[in-house]
Amino acid sequence: MLEWYASLSVLEEVFFWIAVVASLALVVQLILLLVSFGGGGLGDTDLDLDGDIGTDSGLALFSVKSITAFFALGGWCGFAAAGFLPGNNWAPILIFFVTGALALLAVAFALRGISKLQCAGNVDNAKLEGMIATVYVSIPGARSGRGKVTLTAQGRYMELDAVTDEPERIAVDEQVTILSYSDDFAVVGRKQSFQEHPHTAENNG
Repeated sequence: MLEWYASLSVLEEVFFWIAVVASLALVVQLILLLVSFGGGGLGDTDLDLDGDIGTDSGLALFSVKSITAFFALGGWCGFAAAGFLPGNNWAPILIFFVTGALALLAVAFALRGISKLQCAGNVDNAKLEGMIATVYVSIPGARSGRGKVTLTAQGRYMELDAVTDEPERIAVDEQVTILSYSDDFAVVGRKQSFQEHPHTAENNG
């Protein structure tokens, strides 16, 4: 084992450790995901950046899971490419970024599909109004884009696409009130907005 590791190039070592660390992180996230489906409520955590981290359609490109997948698959493919192409540094680096980007997109679309499946079925949308949710993909202000919120309602853990009429962006981990839910997204406001929409109190009770 030591002899094998000593024979690696510097680039192979870098890709190897990136892949190992990211793969271990994926295993931990998979365990947390299974716990959340079991009712533990542990969902994904997304990066709270100054800019948008998703798309207007609610596709969360830069979630922790998708970024981890980027480094895991990209790292292993880069490591393999560096071994097959000794002395060529640019090709493995390019393969790392291309395969990593594909993994990021695949996980983002998969998470979006899972979210829609979770919200499908026997969910009474009217009863979601007035409930408190937590932002896990930041929500752009003035309905300029979509974010995501999580909550446990009607005996199930849910991830909902969300927009807001608030003028300022609502950051990750803020608590919001669901003011209405229609089509495939929720309209939310900061918790104090709940007081401005007293009709939701009946639904929350």
